[in-house]
Amino acid sequence: MKVLIVGSGGREHALAWKIRQSPFLSKLYAAPGNAGIAEIAECVPLSMEDLDALVRFAKEKEIDLTVIGPESLLAAGVVDRFQAEGLKIFGPTKSAARLESSKIFAKEIMLRSGVPTAEFKVFDDAAQAKHHLIESEPPFVIKADGLASGKGVVVATSCEDGVQAITKFMEEKSLGEAGSRIIIEERLEGEELSVLVFTDGESMLPLASAQDHKRLLDLDRGPNTGGMGAYSPCPFLSNEDFYKALDKTVRPILHTLSKEKIIYRGVLYAGLILTRNGPYVLEYNARFGDPETQAVLPRLKSDLLPVLLEIAEGRFPVQPLEWDERYSLNVVMASAGYPGPYEKGVVISGTEAFREKSDLFGFHAGTARNDRGELVTSGGRVLSVTGLGDTLKHAQEKAYEAIYQIRFEGAHFRKDIGRRALESVRS
Repeated sequence: MKVLIVGSGGREHALAWKIRQSPFLSKLYAAPGNAGIAEIAECVPLSMEDLDALVRFAKEKEIDLTVIGPESLLAAGVVDRFQAEGLKIFGPTKSAARLESSKIFAKEIMLRSGVPTAEFKVFDDAAQAKHHLIESEPPFVIKADGLASGKGVVVATSCEDGVQAITKFMEEKSLGEAGSRIIIEERLEGEELSVLVFTDGESMLPLASAQDHKRLLDLDRGPNTGGMGAYSPCPFLSNEDFYKALDKTVRPILHTLSKEKIIYRGVLYAGLILTRNGPYVLEYNARFGDPETQAVLPRLKSDLLPVLLEIAEGRFPVQPLEWDERYSLNVVMASAGYPGPYEKGVVISGTEAFREKSDLFGFHAGTARNDRGELVTSGGRVLSVTGLGDTLKHAQEKAYEAIYQIRFEGAHFRKDIGRRALESVRS
């Protein structure tokens, strides 16, 4: 099979790495890819926003399956375009991807489905939103309606912080049109959990559980990011409770979408929080999580490619997924300034720390090669390392041992990925 992966981040590198292992693969392309992906696939300099060019390339190269990474492409309708041309593609259609591209749409679907979620109000006027804050008790969670690369959520512990967030989103347009409408919701307390399921629109095949670390700094401080690390599986949730959570938070959504003639095919990500009253949904994503994918796929023993193909063809996978029993833990290294402005072209060294090891994996995100062939930074999240271990502590030690050997000026990473889970296990 000839496969095209569209995207340039760590998630796409992990997908390429896993698909590369399939005996059914004959040729792997990535558009545009990154320096790490270029070592295992042929990278083609296509703009992800140019859907016409992507369709032309898939036709010219007789691609058997295209796998979409970024949510922006799904929201733009890339799946609809490919399907209209008779091309096989993994991912939900534009209408189904609204679960991620519009937080308001997702909330409305949750209400119609009876899915537990935080109480909320929708605003398209900044003055009304600020007035609501002043009359309410903090803390608040303020969410931009549209796609914002993980930066459209602010947890405000005071009215002043909330008003600032509304001003940035709605008046200063810091997120463009993504922040023209917002949600203000109650803040829920509990452990957060990421679950991903493959689905043909009716049945679901769960992947292993994971926990993301969204905040930039240790001890869950600082602004939200696209994700600074993850681990899998979650030790504070039994298998029985895991499947019960899916029945409350994912299955009803698929049923409602199907009733409304929206067939969701692909991978569906549910960001959950385990409250005293059970699991509540924080958000849905219409694609593989990043960096959860980098933590989950190293544990997957099954061949991923046939699963992706079956879902793309509208068939539900026959074989169950087989998992490595070990824990995995992933740590992200970011550029100085991220999630704000950052410098590009900074030379990276020490990546040999994770090469050719069976329990250590390096995934590139914002990397490139300069004119001298040196590995350099090209994004906010630069690369990540995943360690496998018999215990979560062991996996953590392996990942950090490698991370401390990688160098680039201004490099930043959290030093406490997995801390809360380890504390939970000890207690």
